[in-house]
Amino acid sequence: MRRLKRRLKRCATLILALALPAAPIAAGEPVLSLPIDCTLGETCYIQNYVDRAPGPDARDFTCAGLSYDGHKGTDIGLPTLSDMRRGVDVLAAAPGIVRGLRDGVADVGPNATTQGKECGNGVVLRHDDGWETQYCHMKSGSLRVQKDQRIERGDVLGQVGLSGKTEFPHIHLSVRKDGKVVDPFGLSALATCGEGGKSLWQDTPEYTPGGLLDAGFAPGVPDYGAVRDGTAGKSILAGNAAGLVLYGFGYGAQKGDVMDMQITGPTGVFLTQSIALEKDQAQFFRATGRRLTKTHWPTGRYTGTVTLRRGSTILGERLVQMSVE
Repeated sequence: MRRLKRRLKRCATLILALALPAAPIAAGEPVLSLPIDCTLGETCYIQNYVDRAPGPDARDFTCAGLSYDGHKGTDIGLPTLSDMRRGVDVLAAAPGIVRGLRDGVADVGPNATTQGKECGNGVVLRHDDGWETQYCHMKSGSLRVQKDQRIERGDVLGQVGLSGKTEFPHIHLSVRKDGKVVDPFGLSALATCGEGGKSLWQDTPEYTPGGLLDAGFAPGVPDYGAVRDGTAGKSILAGNAAGLVLYGFGYGAQKGDVMDMQITGPTGVFLTQSIALEKDQAQFFRATGRRLTKTHWPTGRYTGTVTLRRGSTILGERLVQMSVE
């Protein structure tokens, strides 16, 4: 009988334990997911990382130059302004509480009204143990959260914009611990690049040192503004167009990188050119083509191939097509 009572007591204790809620996970560093609804390397890219070596020779966590002096976050960009206008959601990288927010800053990039509002439209989330994440340059009127609101990982905060001190559409994610900047790609001391260290990412994004954002055909060398806007490329050219031009738009250029460009048309290879880049550039475009010297371009399908390489390493490749009618 005593054995039976002991067994019943142990069973009751086990049942009670199973019925109780699980103990909370110990607080610590936040685990981050991608703060933007896109696919890296396809519909978005990382333009800048935290500057691990403040000074004239800014360096990212790999000791490469995909950063700039004093940069305090990770910039995840959209290829063109057209992508921004279509709407891309900004997502909470980790659960937290809205500590602050701002909306209503115009999506026009830096101007006189930007001073004091360099982040543009943005949200700050408070996490456990003094950790914060900040999301900057969001689209005016897109914010969907309120102060003191509890947010779960992946909740939509708003959309990617061009507000505040920025030249291109992106979300700037800053991570801070007790007010100090932390590089989510490595928790080693900020003064030393190249050190490993623990990543805060749930799935650490692959590092890409540069690449291509867009490519297209145009009837002449396009305006850089139209290239950045995503409206320079044409799918059809008139047979008497003044020119037949292929362009490529890229990021993260280093002096000595090469853009290989080839056009093939109805009669075979139309043009091939390799263009060496003369200097480091955060964003850039190059173009090649010919002027019309006859009455009409050969009608039919044209294919353009743009490849960006650094030595023997291919950083990006784009294939585009258009028709001459």
